[in-house]
Amino acid sequence: MSRSSSSTRREFLKTAGASVAIPYIITSAALGNADRPAASDRIVMGGIGVGNMGSGDQGAFLGRGDVQYVAVCDVRKGVREAAKGRADKHYQNSDCREYNDFRELLARDDIDAVHVATPDHWHAIMVIDACRQGKDVYCQKPETRTLREGPLMVAAARRYARVVSGGSQRVLEDYRGIVDKCWSGSLGPIKSINVNVGPLSQICNLPAEPTPADIDWDMWLGPAPWAPYNKARCDGNFGTGGGSWRSYVDYSGGGMTDWGAHHFGGATFAVDVREMQPVEVQYHDDKEGKYVTLHYPNGIVISHNRPKFENLQVEGTPGETRAPKPVPSYKGQGGIYGDFIECVKTREKPFRDIELAVNTIAVSHLAIIAYQLQRSLKWDSATQQFPGDAEANRLLDRTRREPWQV
Repeated sequence: MSRSSSSTRREFLKTAGASVAIPYIITSAALGNADRPAASDRIVMGGIGVGNMGSGDQGAFLGRGDVQYVAVCDVRKGVREAAKGRADKHYQNSDCREYNDFRELLARDDIDAVHVATPDHWHAIMVIDACRQGKDVYCQKPETRTLREGPLMVAAARRYARVVSGGSQRVLEDYRGIVDKCWSGSLGPIKSINVNVGPLSQICNLPAEPTPADIDWDMWLGPAPWAPYNKARCDGNFGTGGGSWRSYVDYSGGGMTDWGAHHFGGATFAVDVREMQPVEVQYHDDKEGKYVTLHYPNGIVISHNRPKFENLQVEGTPGETRAPKPVPSYKGQGGIYGDFIECVKTREKPFRDIELAVNTIAVSHLAIIAYQLQRSLKWDSATQQFPGDAEANRLLDRTRREPWQV
């Protein structure tokens, strides 16, 4: 929470009775009760991108007594009106404000935190701008569209002292059994883990369709190249094989980043390499097929689509010992959403701190580039470059339309 805004609200409530000569009424909702903190102690939130996964995020935050949800933003009129309706129904008022332009929401001084669930090509711009505006951020996975965006997001979070959490709940909740086995030491020293996920995103050549009146199409595209409206181009369904923005290269890395954020997140957590990035990506093309192996400085290997290996199959060292370690978990109550809110209050780093999330999604991006170039690559995480490799370095980022730069 913004310390200044929090203090201002608390001071106002403490001094209101003494400073106002006429009768001053504080409602029971403002004072709070055993289940709901006083208004001065709630985190004031807004949502950017509130359809599909964003609506689920909104519901999770609306359901918390320590959150006051006051604003929604979406470029689709019907979606944002529905989101406003959910908030107003929850609070039994009409106070939730709706916005077409996220910059107007971020400019509000009374908002402490936002959640972002837009298409992936918007994430970095919105997260960085939110940090500059003094907002903490819960950003849906995959946090970045390109390798270059990650360090910029981390730098913004640190420079402006913001709590920024990635949004994959599966990393801890779905893969806990694998994590526990690895961290308990029962598998011995870990050699490798495999991830089966895909496909890569594809070029979108869908024909033009009439643009509906209730979508700001230019704003939906934002930094992406201009393209004609087509319903399937911007559909938010969760498929990655065509017919959704998650399928197309201008907006997403396809299944490699969309589901890869979950699977690689679970893999990097299980083998305890969340705090580092690979130093090399080896491209393999043999009789068994094409796959990549990503090598870490401590010798651990994460493979993608390794032949004869199942998803999240771990290769340990039977017969050798490895000291057990306690498994990190969420703070607060209420899963990954509660973890974020608790850290907004305490200013601790959340379970999916943006730096850990960036390290995870970098694995997906590195693998994608190796597949695109069909060759092995060296990676210098300190410089965020492929050393001496101009061809690969041209793929670190994507061109953005003005004025949407990072």
